[in-house]
Amino acid sequence: MSLTDTSQQANCSAMSDVLNRIGDKWSVMVVGMLGRNGTLRFNELKRMINGVSQRMLTLTLRNLERDGLVNRTIYPEVPPRVEYSLTALGKTLQVPISALWDWSAENHHAIIEARAIYDARENAVTATQGRKIAYARG
Repeated sequence: MSLTDTSQQANCSAMSDVLNRIGDKWSVMVVGMLGRNGTLRFNELKRMINGVSQRMLTLTLRNLERDGLVNRTIYPEVPPRVEYSLTALGKTLQVPISALWDWSAENHHAIIEARAIYDARENAVTATQGRKIAYARG
């Protein structure tokens, strides 16, 4: 199935479904880390992904496992050891996600500059037009 014809309802639905999973920041980070580092344990992933909570990482890993992108292997030890790795399907995301990471690193400064220019322009417009205050009738 080719998704090149975006006028087709099924194609838009398929793209939306896939982007809902791999388009969120935590999924991109998990797939990227597993792609770059191979098999990792939960706490290793958590240490590598700055800012992710335990709950969010758990939900992200479950969803990636459900979608066939991540393998979860449990070893019958005390305490149990659980490892995560990319499936064959998950590995197909390595090249696009790696390209996205590289692009982000190369262009982050330009994006920050563009935001600053935009914000300064918007603040100048607001300052010259004055603030519009809405009063509630009481």
